[in-house]
Amino acid sequence: MRLVVIESPFAGDAPTRLRNIAYLRAAMRDCLMRGEAPFASHGLYTQIGVLDDDVPSERALGISAGFHWGAKADATVVYSDLGITEGMRAGIANAISLGRPVEYRSLPEWAIVGTSNEPRIPHPPRHSS
Repeated sequence: MRLVVIESPFAGDAPTRLRNIAYLRAAMRDCLMRGEAPFASHGLYTQIGVLDDDVPSERALGISAGFHWGAKADATVVYSDLGITEGMRAGIANAISLGRPVEYRSLPEWAIVGTSNEPRIPHPPRHSS
């Protein structure tokens, strides 16, 4: 399996974060269905009881830890249906500085959501076994 770092939006108010977490989950599924092993520090380190993304020193610690894991990855995949944030730009810049390929992807079921402030969450497509 190819190791990939996922870049997708995270920050925002509560409804936006819920939308962004749902989008991240869809991105992770997309990677797995492509035969990749995805890593998303913003979906792991920001869980309750780990780090608080709203505390600058804790956010910086999470970003640093994510960059260290990313150094082992084969590629960075950027899911851009909801836009590209400053945090994502930092991840892209880090990948480029390490010479890691950066790929841009879109999830068709999320294209209708776009960058609207309305936190609509599409239903994921059903895959038959």
